[in-house]
Amino acid sequence: MALSDPLGDMLTRIRNGQMAGKSSVTSPSSKLRSNVLEVLRREGYIRGYSVTESNVGRNELSIELKYHNGDPVIKELKRVSKPGRRVYSKVTELPRVYNGLGIAILSTPRGVLSDTEAREARVGGEVLCMVF
Repeated sequence: MALSDPLGDMLTRIRNGQMAGKSSVTSPSSKLRSNVLEVLRREGYIRGYSVTESNVGRNELSIELKYHNGDPVIKELKRVSKPGRRVYSKVTELPRVYNGLGIAILSTPRGVLSDTEAREARVGGEVLCMVF
């Protein structure tokens, strides 16, 4: 069965895994998902991720979740741009998540970046999700 929103599926798996107290979750692999996970790793929201080959021959992402004193590091993980409604933002109008405490992840011409990296690179793009 084909997914209509693969990135939203991965974000939901991360949310559900953290609510259940799991140490890691798996998700089918894609370039966009790997790039979003790389931003989450750089910003310190997950421990890391690795690409493994499943028994079907497709690659899977194994995502290591991060906790601090038993509480999940990610308090809120929200999909902004959806398949039915794309949300784009200029560099001057990039969203600030909780006044800079959280991050917005964007797909830009320079790749998938956090909002602070996009401001430094002076590029706008599609707002994929917000993390706090």
